[in-house]
Amino acid sequence: MRFSVLGAGSWGTAFAKLLVENGHEVLLWARRTETADLINEQHRSEYLEGVELPHQLRATNDLEEIRNFSDLLVVAVPVKHVEEILRRIHPAPKVVLNLSKGINEDLKTVSQIVHKIWPETIYAVLSGPCHAVEVASRRPTAVVIASKDLKQAEVLQKAVSNSYFRSYISHDVIGVEVCGAIKNVIAVAAGVVDGLGGWYNAKAALITRGLHEMARFGLAFGAESPLTFMGLAGVGDLVVTCNSPYSRNRHVGEMVAKGFELSAVLSQMKMVAEGVHTVGPLLKLAKSLNVEMPICEQVYEILFERKNPELSIQQLMKRPLKVESSLTSIGSLFCL
Repeated sequence: MRFSVLGAGSWGTAFAKLLVENGHEVLLWARRTETADLINEQHRSEYLEGVELPHQLRATNDLEEIRNFSDLLVVAVPVKHVEEILRRIHPAPKVVLNLSKGINEDLKTVSQIVHKIWPETIYAVLSGPCHAVEVASRRPTAVVIASKDLKQAEVLQKAVSNSYFRSYISHDVIGVEVCGAIKNVIAVAAGVVDGLGGWYNAKAALITRGLHEMARFGLAFGAESPLTFMGLAGVGDLVVTCNSPYSRNRHVGEMVAKGFELSAVLSQMKMVAEGVHTVGPLLKLAKSLNVEMPICEQVYEILFERKNPELSIQQLMKRPLKVESSLTSIGSLFCL
C-alpha cells in the first residue's frame, strides 16, 4: 500500500517508519524544508534522537506532491492546524487515518473537521498508548483503530500491525477521539501532582477520577460505548500519558507546578502539548452539554489564570462528598 503522511514530528515520523518497515511506500510531509532534507539526506529526525530512519522513507514539504502520492492520507499534525492544512489539499483523499488528538478552537474533533471538508471521505482514527520514541524503537505497543467503515478499519489494522505493533478495531469513532483529547488534559493535572512532590495516592485518585470525567463527557458528546473508555484509547492511553517521562502534557503540568511560566515552558518544547490547546474548547463543550469536569476546570485555571496548584488540589478535595459509581453494570460505572 501507499501512504501519504502529514506531519514529520515525532509521532508522524515514527508511524511513517513503522509503515515502511511493514513494506509500504510512504511519503512524509514536513512543514519545514530543513526537516525534510534531514530525513532524505541523513535518514534521521530532530524529534527522534538516536533513531535511524529507513532509507526508503522519503520526505517533502510540498503538499501537492503528498496528495498526488496516495489516496490514503495519514494526519499527524497538531489539531489546531488540521483544518488549515487539509483545505490546501485537492481533490479529497479516499481514506483519512487520523493520529492527532485534541479539539480545535472551533470546538471540533478531527473527524468533524474531515467530514466538513470532505463529506465522502472514509475516516478512521488510531489511538492508544503509543509514545513515538517507543514505537520507533520497536517496543511492544497496542492501539485501536476506530471507523464507521469496519472493512476499511480491518484493512488498516492489517497494514499497520507487526511483531511489535498490534492493532484492534472499533466502530466508536467519537469515543476514541474523546479519549485522545481528554487524556492530555488529565495528564497536565498528573504533571502538577508530580511537580508538587509526586504523591502516589493523589496521582492514582486523579487518574481514576479523570477517567470518570472522560467518560461522562464522551457519552454526552456521542460516544457509542462506555467500554471504549475502559480500553486502549481510554484507560490505556490515560495511564501512560499521566506517568511517562515522554509525555509532553505531563511535563507542562510538572514545570508549571514548580513555578515556571507556561509561555516559557512551551517555548522550550520542540513539539506541541495538545492538552494546553484542548482544555479551553473542551470546557466550552462541557458547559453546553451540562457536563461537570472539575479536574479539567482546575487545569485551565492553573494554566491560564495562574492559580496556585495547591489551592486547586484543596478545592478538589473539599468538593461535596458523594457515592462512588455503582458497579452493578457497565453503564452505571460512569453515571456520576
